[in-house]
Amino acid sequence: MLSYRHGFHAGNHADVLKHCILVAVLDYLKQKPAPVSHVDTHAGAGSYDLTSEFAQKNREFATGVGRLWSIPAPPAPVARYLARVRRRNPDGELKCYPGSPWLARDCLGPEDRLILFERHGREAEALRAHCAHDARVQVREEDGFRGCLGVLPPPSRRGFMLMDPAYELKSDYEQVVRTLAGAVRRFATGTFALWYPVVDRRRVDRLLEALVATGIRRIDRFELGVRPDSEVHGMTASGMVVINPPYTLRGDMALALPFLADVCGDHRQGFWTCEPLVGE
Repeated sequence: MLSYRHGFHAGNHADVLKHCILVAVLDYLKQKPAPVSHVDTHAGAGSYDLTSEFAQKNREFATGVGRLWSIPAPPAPVARYLARVRRRNPDGELKCYPGSPWLARDCLGPEDRLILFERHGREAEALRAHCAHDARVQVREEDGFRGCLGVLPPPSRRGFMLMDPAYELKSDYEQVVRTLAGAVRRFATGTFALWYPVVDRRRVDRLLEALVATGIRRIDRFELGVRPDSEVHGMTASGMVVINPPYTLRGDMALALPFLADVCGDHRQGFWTCEPLVGE
């Protein structure tokens, strides 16, 4: 029985990285008028109350988005992300954190569509309520690893798929590679982003090696760390690998990541990576 609830972690440094990239990719895709399809394989509840018992237990948001909230002039990619988080908090006080579904809905237009997968019953119920009046959205209470392949390629032939499992199961590290390989075979021109946690660096290295071994081309890697790798201190960093990234993304993240590492890093121990994993 899977038990992960993202409410405990909403707005932490991993969300900051993931959502800066999500906003950057969708903003780029929306520069053209053609419809965009967005697929989220592990969508969560859609939005999170930072005053809730879940969020207040460890207050992870305080060292993530909370550290950015009052900084006057962040780099442009971070500013665009923060502007959307502020729209979720119109009174100016950070009380609510918008998850990936909320941010994607905010980035996309009336002609676009979103397919959101969430297999956890309570999270799926909250997600349906969150998106209840948005005709663009289809919520599916099922395994996103399996379900996402059935919706590719999208009718518009333009789209972005976000995959950010909780990695509760060790098999997820192999499953994400198999799923991405199948997704790219079905939709070779799509943009795909995979989030990963850094808890065990050796496991991450094997994940990246497996992605390279698929033969998929045009993969960039972005990582944000808040303290040095350790086997005893939980998640010290997280990363995103992006397949078929917008040509602007690496430049955007080269601006954002040094800033985020400095602001979110513990005792100035933050670090970052912005590099091609596989070229053309």
